[in-house]
Amino acid sequence: MTFTAPTSHFTEPTTDYWQQILPGDALGPQELSPPWRYGYPARLPDGRFLMLPIRPFRDNPSRAAASLICTQASFDVAEALALMLAQQLAPLQPDTVIGLPTLGLTFAPTVARHLGKARYVALGYSRKFWYDDELSGSVSSITSPAPGKRVYLDPNLVPLVRGKRVVLIDDAISSGNTLKAPWDMIESLADEVVACGVVMRQSSVWRDKLGPERAQRLVHVFDSPLLQAVPDGWAPLP
Repeated sequence: MTFTAPTSHFTEPTTDYWQQILPGDALGPQELSPPWRYGYPARLPDGRFLMLPIRPFRDNPSRAAASLICTQASFDVAEALALMLAQQLAPLQPDTVIGLPTLGLTFAPTVARHLGKARYVALGYSRKFWYDDELSGSVSSITSPAPGKRVYLDPNLVPLVRGKRVVLIDDAISSGNTLKAPWDMIESLADEVVACGVVMRQSSVWRDKLGPERAQRLVHVFDSPLLQAVPDGWAPLP
C-alpha cells in the first residue's frame, strides 16, 4: 500500500537553515540515515554537513526536495560553498568565469576571486536596450514555466568570452532546463566551456537534458536526492 503524505508532513520553518556547516562528527547514525524528518544532511567534500530543509511539492505532497536558497544563507556558508566549488574548478584553469542568473550570481563573484580573477561575466534576464537578441537564449524552469523568458549576454562583454576557456556557475541543477540555453549561447562564442560548476546537484533528470558529453563536465559540491514520504519522514526515491 502506498503511503500518501498530508501537505504538512514533517515540514518546519526554514529560518535557521543554511546558517552553519556542521562538523563531520556532529551527526549520529540515526540523523544520517533515512528516513529524515525535517532536514536532509548533505555531505560536503571536506566531510562536513549542510542541513537542507525538506519541502514537499505543492502538486504532489508525497514527493519532496531538500532545498538550498543561497540568498538566505549566512555569509560564512555561502563563502565556504563557493570556495569548495572554486577548488574543484581550479585544475581546469579557466580564462573567464560566467555567472548564470539568478542565484548563480551569488556564487560566481566569489568563485572568480578564488580563481584569481579580477572580474566575472554576469548573464541576466533583463534586456537592456542595447542588447542583441543573437546573444540570448530562451529558458524555462519549474519556477518560471511560461514561454518567452530569455537569458542575455551584454554585447560589451563578448571580448571576455570569445575564444576563451570558460566555466559557467549556477547555484543548482535539477531538470537542466535553465542551463541548456546559456550553455549553447556561450559555447558558440567561447573556445571551450570547460565545465559548469554548481553547488547543488539534485537528482539525475538533468543528465538527459544536457546529454552525456556535457554531463561529464558538470562539477558540483554536494548532491541532494528527490524524496518520497514514508510514515516516519522522508526517504530517497528509488
